[in-house]
Amino acid sequence: MTKPILHDPLQDATTDPQQPDAGPRSPADQEMARVLKTRPIRMASDPSSGAIAYWTHDALHDVVRPMLDHVVMTYPAGSQLLERRSGRSVAIGTARQGVVTIIPAGSTSRWDIHQRMHVVQLYLPHATLERVAGEAATARPGDLLEQTAHPDSVTSQLLLSAADALDGSAALDTLFRHQLTELVTTRLLAVYTGAPGRIEPTVGGLSPTVLRRAIERLRSDSDADVSLVALAADAQLSRFHFCRAFKESTGLSPHAWLRQHRLEQAMNLLRDTDETVVAIAAMLGYSSQTAFAAAFKKLTGDTPSDWRRRMR
Repeated sequence: MTKPILHDPLQDATTDPQQPDAGPRSPADQEMARVLKTRPIRMASDPSSGAIAYWTHDALHDVVRPMLDHVVMTYPAGSQLLERRSGRSVAIGTARQGVVTIIPAGSTSRWDIHQRMHVVQLYLPHATLERVAGEAATARPGDLLEQTAHPDSVTSQLLLSAADALDGSAALDTLFRHQLTELVTTRLLAVYTGAPGRIEPTVGGLSPTVLRRAIERLRSDSDADVSLVALAADAQLSRFHFCRAFKESTGLSPHAWLRQHRLEQAMNLLRDTDETVVAIAAMLGYSSQTAFAAAFKKLTGDTPSDWRRRMR
């Protein structure tokens, strides 16, 4: 069995973040060391299964550049808001146990995390996805789908279990970590490659079709009825069971999901348009500028005007 290679990625991360990239993609551990400006508390890697690292890092406001590996992460402690911007799209989520974030290989995005954070990261070569797909006789995988704090207790627990075997000395620990990496890869192929027919509903949650219809209704800019009565009726469930299943699938109640979606819309409007705060509040259905500002600050820590100045 190949002995894990333990190294210090911060010593390898010599690229000046103010200078252009030396190449199109960097190893994930080196890029993370550059962005997080620290060393992992624990890390183990070897050629056959990529790497797993446990980090504690301070607030982050930086661009993650394209990486050679897919990065899959979860959060062992704490709960806080994070913001991620890819191109002109904004995603926000709550980093906590039971959710996962995926940065596909080759992608780039801007991150804003306002407090100290604990995170477990798996750096997964695309070749590993190809190999596991071949061994399982499934179709060739596409790229992983980008996710930000997506509810997935199965993958989250697998990553946390893998992080417990990071001392890199015992053969049993290495075998355990390899097996967990195989399980995580199989899970990623089943849920996050976008292949038709592979997405599985969260146990106890809404089916993918029903969840998609509910989210389409919540996202609608028309006069679609987004009341709980309408959402539950469309799903052919009681209001109680719809709320429970929706939260099981998304990690949020329908109300909290809609509030977060409107916050994302507000961020796009504040950053990309010159509409006044009053006009944006009206467009998003808030009763007043004061109510909009209070809701925005509760979720981001900034007033809409302060956030707009910071983002421009």
